[in-house]
Amino acid sequence: MIKHYDLLVYGNLVLPNEVLYDSVIGIKGGKIINIGRQDADDLTADKVIHAEGSFVLPGAVDAHVHCYSSLDEGFTTASTSAAAGGVTTIIEMPYDATGMICTLDLFDEKRKQLEQQSLVDMAMLVTIHKQDGYEHIRQLAEAGACGFKVSMFNTDSFRFPRIDDGQLLDSFAVIAETGCPVGVHAENDEIVRRYIDKYRSEGNDPRAHVWSRPKVSESVAALTAMELAYETGVKLHLYHCTYPRIFQLADYFRSLGAKITAETCTHYLTLSEEDMPRLQAKGKINPPLRAKSDVSGLWELASKGAIDMITSDHAPWLIERKSDADIFNNASGAPGVEHLLPIIYSEGVAKGRISLMDMVRLLSQRPADVFGLGHRKGRLAEGYDADLAIIDPTVAWTLDERELHSSAGWSAYEGMKMQGKLSHTLVRGTVVYEAGVIVGKAGHGEFVRAEHIA
Repeated sequence: MIKHYDLLVYGNLVLPNEVLYDSVIGIKGGKIINIGRQDADDLTADKVIHAEGSFVLPGAVDAHVHCYSSLDEGFTTASTSAAAGGVTTIIEMPYDATGMICTLDLFDEKRKQLEQQSLVDMAMLVTIHKQDGYEHIRQLAEAGACGFKVSMFNTDSFRFPRIDDGQLLDSFAVIAETGCPVGVHAENDEIVRRYIDKYRSEGNDPRAHVWSRPKVSESVAALTAMELAYETGVKLHLYHCTYPRIFQLADYFRSLGAKITAETCTHYLTLSEEDMPRLQAKGKINPPLRAKSDVSGLWELASKGAIDMITSDHAPWLIERKSDADIFNNASGAPGVEHLLPIIYSEGVAKGRISLMDMVRLLSQRPADVFGLGHRKGRLAEGYDADLAIIDPTVAWTLDERELHSSAGWSAYEGMKMQGKLSHTLVRGTVVYEAGVIVGKAGHGEFVRAEHIA
């Protein structure tokens, strides 16, 4: 019996537990309808993508993207970068230059904006009020927010404030009722403030940023958050963990019954504090880059399944915000959503550090599952959204920041030798990137409503 589809994609299909070589995906109405080895004579389609020899992956779900930390970026630019990097779903942070997304009105306004401007699909995180009263938590969860984000460090009193431990305890208890996860930026405010003062006079050495945020400032905060999660039963996610001990501590709390997940980021797997003299402020990220031994330790944990996901922590600043001679006077963060999948494939899979299935778990499956999107995102499976990223493993290339799409215009990975190149990105069966060209349109992206079980 001949079956007709909107689109057929031929290639080596990377499923959660195996690679189906020389196989085909049948797509209709934006969904994956059929997966398997089929006789081509049995299948017809309006369009066919021949990617034989390439790996067909589920599109990456980048669980840590700041589209509006800098107003120069925004949904269209960030999602264009995502499409060019094989990221088909962005999980957007709630800390915008214009203020925090912490009420239902602000959430609805931003949701409408993304549906008009994004090329790729997006889910949205929200945050909490500094003042008492938690009805907004329940309202935002009901509106489909994929989780809550809070900071234990006062990055910016208006945009990105510290939430004290007492309010964290109360908030965690309410969030636990909703089934949503709550993620923390885990850096101890008192230690970091003290150490910034200690090293401020050495600001002309970019390594002073690393020294001002010692590892213990991260572990102490993470431990506090995990103890509060253990007490309240909330699902806790630890953002941008920089070194192996944090994951070991998370494993201990899981052994006690706490619901803990943890991520690391592209930069912690590829760069170290030794790169700071070369990168200068381009390498200034919070928490900071760590030792080379931590880089290798994180790869080892990733291969063992001890890391839940890898994210970009995309925070693109114009070069003017990264050009002060004093490291402490520069903005923290770097563009990354366009790098995530290509770098993890090149540095991870191509170099034998992790398997293709590991990469799918780290970049697609786990972030979708943790943030309530696993009912339609994160895997190649029948009935799921046809979100695909196709990589040709034979292509070697060099990363050129001039070819990137972020408003930042620079990359901490400039000149990196890469193996494996993205050829196509599809969002719900529609090609948004092909052969080096953005072909998607602003407004194609949808808001993805999270589904959580309390």
